[in-house]
Amino acid sequence: MVTTVVIFNLIVSLICLFVAWRVWKLRLALAAAANVLASVERSTYSVLHGAPRGIINGQIGTRGLRERYQGLEPQLQKLQQVLQLLGLAQTVLRRSQISKRLGLKPRRRAR
Repeated sequence: MVTTVVIFNLIVSLICLFVAWRVWKLRLALAAAANVLASVERSTYSVLHGAPRGIINGQIGTRGLRERYQGLEPQLQKLQQVLQLLGLAQTVLRRSQISKRLGLKPRRRAR
């Protein structure tokens, strides 16, 4: 009977030792993971710490560019009109030069 109790206690002790060893390994793994997470947090903080100011500066710059672009739109429209007039004048001059070379009389529109 004493032998049975000693063997039973020995088995329970070995099981407890195995569980304690597994818990110890789990604690080491969790500590390593915590260290990695802390390092990642520090790195992320150092990278993103200035992000809000950078985003605000980008928004301000974008707003300024948008305003400058809107100010340039009327100038662009005027330039396009001038280019269209120049194109029209060039077409008229070419036609008049071609008709002079060919000796044609200018067309008159019927009323």
